Order: sequence, then structure tokens, then C-alpha cells
Amino acid sequence: MLTTGIKGTMERDVTDGLTAKAIGSGELAVFATPALIALAEETAWRSVADELEAGQGTVGTRMDLSHIAATPVGMTARCETELIELDRRKLTFHVEVFDDIEKIAEGTHERFIVDNAKFQAKADSKC
Repeated sequence: MLTTGIKGTMERDVTDGLTAKAIGSGELAVFATPALIALAEETAWRSVADELEAGQGTVGTRMDLSHIAATPVGMTARCETELIELDRRKLTFHVEVFDDIEKIAEGTHERFIVDNAKFQAKADSKC
């Protein structure tokens, strides 16, 4: 059952391919903000996936995240999410991300519950 308080945790090793330089979001060999955001989204959706009805999924609609410290290649980034608000189909998560030394990001993330087939069909109809 989908209720507030559901938590998720995921880790990702920071590799050369996840740096700002490699992704194109900057010039430095540090964990890229887009990669950090992707980790936060994945942690959130996976945390609630088993609580949804068959055929349902969630899509990200908003990310308010402060990336507050740099993480070099070789460290591990650990994301922790908690579902803090459930408003019909809208889910709001508190997000914190840590590296081996300190907190590197914090904020909130919103997702909406969708019918996967209908959502995909609507997107595909744009072609």
C-alpha cells in the first residue's frame, strides 16, 4: 500500500562517465549534477514501484535539489529518499545524497502516478 514514510536507498560509483566533463554539464572531473539527479529519480521511483497497481508507474515532474559539494571519481554516491507527501496521484519525496565524506545534495522531488500504456501512447502520438 502506498503511504508516506516509504524510504529508498541506492548507491552509484562515481566513474569517469558520470563526471560533468563527460556528460557536458561542465569542465571538471566531478560527479555531474545531471547524474546526481538521475540517481535521485531512480531511487525515488524504485522505492514505490512495488506499491503501485499493475500497469502503473511514476514519472518525474519536478526536482528542487541543491548540489552542495563536489564528489571526485572513485567515491560512491548514496541517495536516500523518503515519501513525505501523497496527494492523489502526486508523490513528494525528500532527497539527500551523500558521498564517502559528506552530504552532497538535498531537496525535494515530485513524481506523478500514471498508467504506463496510456502515458506512452500519448507521448508516441506526437510522432
